Amino acid sequence: QVQVAESGGGLVRPGGSLRLSCAASGSGFSIDTVGWYRQGPGKPRELVAMSTSSGRTNYADSVKGRFTISRDNAKNTVFLQMNSLKPEDTAVYYCNVWVWTKDYWGQGTQVTVSS
Repeated sequence: QVQVAESGGGLVRPGGSLRLSCAASGSGFSIDTVGWYRQGPGKPRELVAMSTSSGRTNYADSVKGRFTISRDNAKNTVFLQMNSLKPEDTAVYYCNVWVWTKDYWGQGTQVTVSS
């Protein structure tokens, strides 16, 4: 069984930065494609960034140039570096991890951007 846990959320002022982490725990596996999603108040969940096992990355237009997804495959951990944060980035951020043919979600971490 794979368990996914996000961390690193919090309250930050506009223009600030946060680094989210997503750790996939269990044994005997390597993570494949990973995506960071977010769901703001009253909004549908949306894909923010994704990373494939081959190293390809993709970003939502709204975060290009501000967010960076990276991964430590040896530790089955994925990061989301978020810079120049805006109030509209406020949301619960979720990590979605694919292992073989199944995907797993974490519980989410709250990011609030406010002065």
